[in-house]
Amino acid sequence: MSISSVISTTGVNGATTSSKAGQGWGGMGAEDFVKLLTTQLQNQDPTDPVDNTQMLAQLAQFSSLSNLNDIKESVSGTAEQTETLSTIATKLDTLNSTVAQLLAQQSASTTTTA
Repeated sequence: MSISSVISTTGVNGATTSSKAGQGWGGMGAEDFVKLLTTQLQNQDPTDPVDNTQMLAQLAQFSSLSNLNDIKESVSGTAEQTETLSTIATKLDTLNSTVAQLLAQQSASTTTTA
């Protein structure tokens, strides 16, 4: 199985969340996970219910995955910004050296004509 994306969902408290995951569960997202969880609860044997610890562990793992993917996106954005700033700094250095050369030439030409 592969995780491809986690879609935008509305949580229990009404907060909307969204994140993208790496390769993984196909098109399965948080909404699908909740559907599976409720289906699992509806179809469980009342005489032998699912262990609450296992359900909480699954919810915690899904939440952790979502948070890690948000961090990954944030770090990726920071890396892109750093690359852009580096490019800008290089162009500014080139511009500064060009301006310095032009000023030196202008200074030299005014000194020679004076």
